[in-house]
Amino acid sequence: MQFTEVVETAGQGLDAAGVAAIVIGGLVGTIRFLQQLAGHQEFDLAYRAYRRGLGRAILLGLEFLVAADIIRTVAISPTFTSVGVLALIVGVRTFLSYSLELELTGQWPWQRTKSSD
Repeated sequence: MQFTEVVETAGQGLDAAGVAAIVIGGLVGTIRFLQQLAGHQEFDLAYRAYRRGLGRAILLGLEFLVAADIIRTVAISPTFTSVGVLALIVGVRTFLSYSLELELTGQWPWQRTKSSD
């Protein structure tokens, strides 16, 4: 097996892990949400927990997807064009991650105190 094949396989594995994290997190979150509603928990509390769970699954999935892009771009085709495209992709995904973090916690990641971690 060539180095590029190994790197491409690793990238595909991380892509799959990212998609799986989002899908499984969504399914688990939905099941928990429905169980909480069936258990007559207040809708607002169940909904907030559901959103937090989905947001965390998306954040984890995005981290895997960014790692896969970085591995493929840097190890296989480190041209200025591919690195520029990678920078745009990472920038967009980072913006999404920070936006989700703000939505979930109500504050930016750098505004957290040690007691809220």
